Amino acid sequence: MTGAVEAAAERLAAQGESRPRLGRDPVNPAMVHNWVEAMGDTNPVYTDSDAAGEAGHGEPVAPPAMMQVWTMNGLHGTRAADDPLGAMISVLDEAGFTSVVATNSEQTYHRYLRYGEQVSATGRLESVVGPKRTGLGEGWFVTTRTNWYVGEELVAEMMFRVLKFRPPGAEPPAEEADHTAVLRPVISRDTEFFWEGTRKGELRIQRWGSTLRHPPGPMPPDGDLSAVPDYVVAAGSGTVYSYVVHHHPRVPGKKLPFVVALVELDEGVRMLGELVDADPDEVRIGLPVEVTFLRVDEELTLPGWRIAR
Repeated sequence: MTGAVEAAAERLAAQGESRPRLGRDPVNPAMVHNWVEAMGDTNPVYTDSDAAGEAGHGEPVAPPAMMQVWTMNGLHGTRAADDPLGAMISVLDEAGFTSVVATNSEQTYHRYLRYGEQVSATGRLESVVGPKRTGLGEGWFVTTRTNWYVGEELVAEMMFRVLKFRPPGAEPPAEEADHTAVLRPVISRDTEFFWEGTRKGELRIQRWGSTLRHPPGPMPPDGDLSAVPDYVVAAGSGTVYSYVVHHHPRVPGKKLPFVVALVELDEGVRMLGELVDADPDEVRIGLPVEVTFLRVDEELTLPGWRIAR
């Protein structure tokens, strides 16, 4: 699920600035009067022509903090199809992050607005960061930037950030297993033969003389520095030596719960891997299993296990 959210964020950010959305009404004195009365703002340059003239404005101007008012959608309005904040909120809702709280915003005013001017606004997605654990729950911080224009002139801008979080007690949506969502192993000179083998459908075990060793190591067990390792190809069958059932937390690409098994191969070494397509209730110590190869991409194939039925 994390990958899906990040992919959507990358796509929306790449779309850049949305189309300008024109405000319903031009800047007007009736709305300004209502605003300053509600806010208790007694600055006369917003409502009195003489005071505005003395202050050098020539005529009354609108309070800068009213900028967002002129392009609000209204009680029954709907977001534009290319509105990035609305689109990102929908993605996070579907992922189970259904609650929202505004965290902070920063506004920059380039000039005062005058009565009669028509204002338009655009939006752009700047970043989506997460998942983060917060006091409200696990969530994502979504940051957008709104630009306000009169014609083509930029008159104000705002950085706006919200936290979309999963409410306490809510379960994340079910997720299908995806073996391509993995933490990639570090491949070294000592282990590259093993990963080359899995790409070819072979389960290779390092051999030092007559001794088999897994995981592979840079030195022989007896300390003979002149020894050179090679490998044998295992038959790919064995039994469950130990296992764990993973219930929590969620792992990207994995459907919970899933089983990780330590398998003792017929050749005598033990190897770790996911036991796929297995009901945790049927897994037991000594259960016969066989290797399966989980292809991630052209460079990486992981060894896993299936119950030998």
